[in-house]
Amino acid sequence: MRTTSRRSIIPGFSLTLGLTFGYLSVLVILPLAALVIHGSAQGLDPFIALLTSPRVQSALTLSLGTALAAALINLFIGLVVAWTLVRYRFPGRPLLDALIDLPFALPTAVAGISLTTLCAPQGALGKLAANFGISLAFTPLGIILALVFVTFPFVVRTVQPVLEDLNPELEEAAATLGAGNLRTFVDVLLPALWPALLTGFTMAFARALGEYGSIVFISGNMPLRTEVLPLLIMNRLEQFDHAGASALALIMLIISFVLLLVGNILQTRLVRTRVL
Repeated sequence: MRTTSRRSIIPGFSLTLGLTFGYLSVLVILPLAALVIHGSAQGLDPFIALLTSPRVQSALTLSLGTALAAALINLFIGLVVAWTLVRYRFPGRPLLDALIDLPFALPTAVAGISLTTLCAPQGALGKLAANFGISLAFTPLGIILALVFVTFPFVVRTVQPVLEDLNPELEEAAATLGAGNLRTFVDVLLPALWPALLTGFTMAFARALGEYGSIVFISGNMPLRTEVLPLLIMNRLEQFDHAGASALALIMLIISFVLLLVGNILQTRLVRTRVL
């Protein structure tokens, strides 16, 4: 019996796979492996002592809390903005669409200086917030504001293509069957958007967790109050404590890896559930 093998449309699988692994090894795996080795070189006891110190726990709690708050805010705002860009046509829409990517292109230090100027007690937002008894600069609230600005595009750019590809006939069929706008969104659109929303949320959370440039000015870098973990790492480096900085970076690496892994697993399950 004659057997035929199915040829790939794009030849050279072995070559491209080797180049892929080689590229990832040089740019991703080797630096991260060096970080793991350097960060764990002191042993387990100093690592645990560093992790349980009040200053590190305060910085880690603040980093996780502000990153989570910023990601949740952008989860809602990003969905609204993506919906507006896809479903409506209005003057200035291309300009708004271009402005969304500005946080990607703008240096984070510039964003931090601008936000600090606005949120300072003499700034426009600072004065407005002061009328309600709210302080923005040098507070966790100011850190959240900076992280919202930096991570804003992630949810929009992950949800927008999914919305564009959704078949409008599904909404029309739901309306024909008597479903209102809210029920159509919850039962028809939201299940299709969940994987993209989860991806955008995870990317925004991970990005906010490691952010440094935009919050170095607005946070004030006050230990046990407004000092986040990336700022603490930079302080350790400035003190030539490379082992301590590597250990703290290893903590961030573990948290980010677990976060991205869980997000990918949930996204895969949501996609499979939708297909089935």
